[in-house]
Amino acid sequence: MENKLVFGIHDRPKFGQMLVFAIQQLLAIMAATIAVPAIVGNGMSASAALFGAGVGTLVYQLFTKFRSPVFLGSSFAFIGSMLAAFAGALSNIYLGYLGLIIGAVFAGLVYVIIAIVVKLVGVGWINKLMPAAVIGPTVALIGLSLAGAAINDVFSYGAKNGDASAFMMTTSAWVSFVCAMVTLFVVVICSTYGKRMVRLVPFIIGILAGYAVALIFTFIGIQTGNDALKVIDFAPFKALVADGVGVNTFVSLPEFSFINAFKGIKAFDVSYLATIAVAYVPVAFVVFAEHIADHKNLSTIIDQDLTTDPGLHRTLLGDGVGSMAGAFFGGCPNTTYGESVGCVAITRNASIATITTTAIMAMLIAFVSPFVAFLDSIPGCVMGGVCVTLYGFIAVSGLKMIQKVDLEDNANLFTVSAILIPGIGGLAMQIGEVKITNIACALILGIIVNVVLHLKKKAD
Repeated sequence: MENKLVFGIHDRPKFGQMLVFAIQQLLAIMAATIAVPAIVGNGMSASAALFGAGVGTLVYQLFTKFRSPVFLGSSFAFIGSMLAAFAGALSNIYLGYLGLIIGAVFAGLVYVIIAIVVKLVGVGWINKLMPAAVIGPTVALIGLSLAGAAINDVFSYGAKNGDASAFMMTTSAWVSFVCAMVTLFVVVICSTYGKRMVRLVPFIIGILAGYAVALIFTFIGIQTGNDALKVIDFAPFKALVADGVGVNTFVSLPEFSFINAFKGIKAFDVSYLATIAVAYVPVAFVVFAEHIADHKNLSTIIDQDLTTDPGLHRTLLGDGVGSMAGAFFGGCPNTTYGESVGCVAITRNASIATITTTAIMAMLIAFVSPFVAFLDSIPGCVMGGVCVTLYGFIAVSGLKMIQKVDLEDNANLFTVSAILIPGIGGLAMQIGEVKITNIACALILGIIVNVVLHLKKKAD
């Protein structure tokens, strides 16, 4: 990929610009970051998860010497592990929170151990196990596997109002679709035809445009009494003033996980420790493979091999220790976000200063109730329009890697096929409390096929 970055890794935009770029990065990763605590439930705080993501990102930047422009957010891969932590606590919710932190430490230690191995023996073995014929389709699969989630977001408002399928185009589904398409087209038009600053912030402009359209529909719905037009849910704002306007309306302390975890220490026992280890450690090995795919993809975008500079051992340490620190505050282990990578690629802004500012902003915003309420009120259909572009760019980035692969060679052809078809087909496995995702299964299968076929070629 030709490197046409507007801002390189070490470039520092003007302060005002950097704040705007940071807000854009924050919007790109926001929905997924706060979705994990919402799915896990048990009183987990979205604002605490946001704060933890900011902390985790700063830790990652420190370990990578501020050379890897990516934001870390709540990892979906560990949702099953987090649910197992609460289930194993047997209704003691405080012990469950303690389990979240212990589990993140176990997962982080896996990364630390692998990082030590990489430091001692280098990355040559990884490049042999995961050449472009393996990494390319895996990156493409990461984007393609999110396609369903993006389309579900596009029709999210219609679904809430009883539409079982996107083909049931009732009024609410059309409203959802229109908001998503306005967002999508504003993003792509700004990114393609906009002047320099506009091209750098297409997501902010797109989200604001989609939100404005949703707001118009909502006001019409309120005036006419038509619930099908009420796209925006003002409940987050109403919650702020439910008890009267005061300091707490504007500033509030997130419910950090460690506060509840300390209350669960008395109920801790060794058997619970084993439950947590089984739930978290295998998943960490699965996420390790995705970690490599994300950094290979980001390397092609910024035209710098992150596995050698700053080094895979540093990115692993940053990810692992960052997950520990993030979970201490928010309960969720962190991972590098494809949405962040996509944002860097589309805006061509790889400035580390922007990512660092985003992390600090995420931590500060976690305390600002009105802004958190605004973010919570952004309709899923608006974010769906954004995600179509973000997830699509991840998929295309992987396909560009495959372009460099000689597919006339059957060894490469079958390797790519062994990844794409099982991955898109949804090949996943549940082993006890551990779920091996379709991406992980496809990657493992691709590695095995690649090794077997290239061993045969060497023998010949």
